Amino acid sequence: MTDQLKHAINAAKTAQINDKQAEATRIASSSAGDQTFDMSESSYKTSHTAIRKARRFAMQGLYEWLVTDRRFDVDGKLGWKANAPHDIAARTRATNAMHTVHIGYYHEMMRDIPEQIEALDALILQHLDRDIDKLDTVEHAILLIGTYELQNRLEIPYKVVLDEAMKLNNHFGATDAHKLINAVLDRMAVELRATEVESDTKANLRTSQKSAAKQAQVKPADSTEATNEVQSPIDNSPTASNKPRISANNASIKRNSASKASANISEFKASKKDADDAKNQD
Repeated sequence: MTDQLKHAINAAKTAQINDKQAEATRIASSSAGDQTFDMSESSYKTSHTAIRKARRFAMQGLYEWLVTDRRFDVDGKLGWKANAPHDIAARTRATNAMHTVHIGYYHEMMRDIPEQIEALDALILQHLDRDIDKLDTVEHAILLIGTYELQNRLEIPYKVVLDEAMKLNNHFGATDAHKLINAVLDRMAVELRATEVESDTKANLRTSQKSAAKQAQVKPADSTEATNEVQSPIDNSPTASNKPRISANNASIKRNSASKASANISEFKASKKDADDAKNQD
């Protein structure tokens, strides 16, 4: 056996081993109990907008999972299950431009929410007036995301969770569905975020008290200024008693003084003329 043939046989064996390992990895990752996601975020956005887009894709993925594998699981039709959450995520990434999406958060929701579905549904059911299966599937998916964030993502303020749920409903849900979603998540926030809700309530109360106190201080000042504005023309306007008065007597005195001075000058000129005439005669 030549060396070239030996090398070819070894290469074929190595390729066969690699194919078997790849197949084993694929089967393991396809099992429901071991979902493998690529959590790399190095080349993807992590901004607030990117997180919002991750919620939208997760809502659509959860909707698809709820009407397929989850429904088959509940109905006992396990043989029909062929649409695992990680397969939905893989197809979503393959068919959509995901460069502006927070991929890590999207994968987290597509992995954790199906795994915690029983506990999340139990929380939702506590604040519902109907059974879970009576919910519209879109509403169910939105409530799952909101409940998951209230319970597990404590760094996201509860008001943001409620606001984002409303945005998801505006984009995907029915017209009046926001009433149910808001009511359920609002009551759930009081239970899961009691400290945060209490602090926010106290802060709002202090703000309203400060605003009321400021308005109470401004009102007397405004009334005083208004009074001053009304009175100021009367106080500052000149009256008859305040005007400098020139009497007729004073005027006549000034005129008499001027006439007397003029007469004295004329008399002086006349006497001087007489004196000059007398000198000329002598």
